[in-house]
Amino acid sequence: MPTEARDDASDHEKPAPASAGTPSDAPAEDQETIRARVIRLAFGDDPNRYDEFVREIGDATPAGVEVILRGSAVTGHKWMSDEPFDADGPGTSDLDVTFVGGGMVSLFRDFHIPGIHSAPLSEAHPFASPTLGPLRKRLCAMCGRPVNLQATTSLVQFLRDVVMDQPYLVLLKTPEDEESKPSEPARDD
Repeated sequence: MPTEARDDASDHEKPAPASAGTPSDAPAEDQETIRARVIRLAFGDDPNRYDEFVREIGDATPAGVEVILRGSAVTGHKWMSDEPFDADGPGTSDLDVTFVGGGMVSLFRDFHIPGIHSAPLSEAHPFASPTLGPLRKRLCAMCGRPVNLQATTSLVQFLRDVVMDQPYLVLLKTPEDEESKPSEPARDD
């Protein structure tokens, strides 16, 4: 099974470049290839349904946050097995959405690593983020399948990407809010 890599060329918002390397003997898989697989597997090969899903997430995402999709919709098979996506029937595999950065972890109260990497808002953790509960409910209804929402810091994402080489699809990246950026130092000329 080949290792997958990303080149972050997405037509949704402005994805940040991924710095993940690929072993020299493994072929790279670009974002467009992964996106096409996600649309085929999770959205019935309907790009409009995918775009609506991404818009719904974007409407709920604050500035400075990257949103990625991980898991079997990205790889085509379940983690640690060769069982295909939706092997148990249509709508049985979930979508794993992760918010990276922008303080999104503050919206969670259940964590794998406190304050750094949340537990997913999911069937197993239905109260992990009461704030994001309505968004999860809308996304599940749109997709006809479970959608898990998680938040992490850019450090954890970097480790998962570079060290663990876990494939993902960039759904969107919201631009930094101008008000949150440090101001330029005053010049005295």
